[in-house]
Amino acid sequence: MSALTPHIRFATAGDEDALGRLDRATWSTLHAVQPRDQPPYQPFFTERCGPRDHLVAVLGDRLVGYVRLGRPTPLVANAHVRQIQGLAVDETARGHGVGRLLLRAAVDEARGQGARRITLRVLGHNAPARKLYEAEGFVVEGVLPGEFLLAGEYVDDVLMGRSLLP
Repeated sequence: MSALTPHIRFATAGDEDALGRLDRATWSTLHAVQPRDQPPYQPFFTERCGPRDHLVAVLGDRLVGYVRLGRPTPLVANAHVRQIQGLAVDETARGHGVGRLLLRAAVDEARGQGARRITLRVLGHNAPARKLYEAEGFVVEGVLPGEFLLAGEYVDDVLMGRSLLP
């Protein structure tokens, strides 16, 4: 990857194929709890999560990452919270700050939507992601021990969050 900074923007319907390919290329039990997607592939966008729920990183004409930002529940009492529901960076773009840019953009977008908190869930063995989240002000707020059985190992589900208030 060159030293250029990727452009962060909302996804468009035209990004769906590239996002699906990126999602499949980055699949790993380090972060995924669902089995690897097999053909015929499911659409990337769903009725629940469309283009406006995704911020993408574009370098030149290539999509190199995305973050999915949503509401953790449909409850009115929880409307002040946003949740990171997915983050992926192309292998060739890792280690160049793309994930950090996407995470910061998601925080900014959540603030712009009037959210007071932002949360996420990360697998306990995903040290690179946990390190990034902690560096960006997220703290561990809970752990569900052995919540998932992945590749024959029980893995913790770590709940993290941070305030969006000044």
